[in-house]
Amino acid sequence: MTRRFEIDAETLPDLPGMMLVTVEALKDLGGSATIQELDEKVIELEGVTEAEQAFTMPRDENRTRVNYYLAWARTYLKRGDALNNSKRGVWALTESGSAISHLSATQAIYDQVTLEERERARQKRLAAKRADTDTGEEIEVLAEDGPADEEDWKSALLAVLGKMTPDGFERLAQRLLREAGFTKVEVRGKSGDGGIDGVGVLRVNLVSFQVYFQCKRWKGSVGSKEIRDFRGALQGRADKGLFITTGHFTSQASDEATRDGAIAIDLIDGDRLCELLKENRLGVATEMIEKVSIQPDWFLGI
Repeated sequence: MTRRFEIDAETLPDLPGMMLVTVEALKDLGGSATIQELDEKVIELEGVTEAEQAFTMPRDENRTRVNYYLAWARTYLKRGDALNNSKRGVWALTESGSAISHLSATQAIYDQVTLEERERARQKRLAAKRADTDTGEEIEVLAEDGPADEEDWKSALLAVLGKMTPDGFERLAQRLLREAGFTKVEVRGKSGDGGIDGVGVLRVNLVSFQVYFQCKRWKGSVGSKEIRDFRGALQGRADKGLFITTGHFTSQASDEATRDGAIAIDLIDGDRLCELLKENRLGVATEMIEKVSIQPDWFLGI
């Protein structure tokens, strides 16, 4: 099968082609999927290599090109009413999305959204010009949409994590595991213990599991080789491992982590790491903004 898009370190991919494969991947997955499931299915269908999955964005080495542009593909499809997504990050085909079967359909959506964005940019320029020449009246103009699942705060947090020292990042992982319910969490990163950075005990009901973990600040993608190397260090020690990284796991790495007959390894990538730090309020604070609205009609009724 001819690939509908190419990923390299320089040129832009064919976005309508990525949109079409995204629709086909969702159909294969039963009409709905998480972002990880969807991205991995697209990568599988198109045969994207690990080397291609490792290409990062020029100004953000924590974002891989293939995942970044697949996020744009989802955004365009959503704008074209072909996809919708829930608050839990599950994407699903709409009735019109399920009917898409040819590149011409995704090309039409791409062209329409592009025209809308050009018009939005034109209105924004006119509003700015009017603000300069008129009486200072402000006109609200919507900001340009980015990929719906690409959040700036995560990029900022990953940049901070990337500046941590290796032992500081290991201590952060230790604290996070403790907050998640692990006990007896020890960091062993300085021992050169075959890639193992630490160990902890997780109790589930009446059963306890000893879990060895590796935590690495990583730019780009972690491949299947790193997973195999980590598993080799676990042989004869544990029934389960945990790999934590600021980067992204290739689809081949995910497959290797759950390979039948081998020690299971759970994976926490940069995106999930950010969510866990936020949930446990470790260096990430959230606040509710109070909005005050005046109701003139209420005062007229006094």
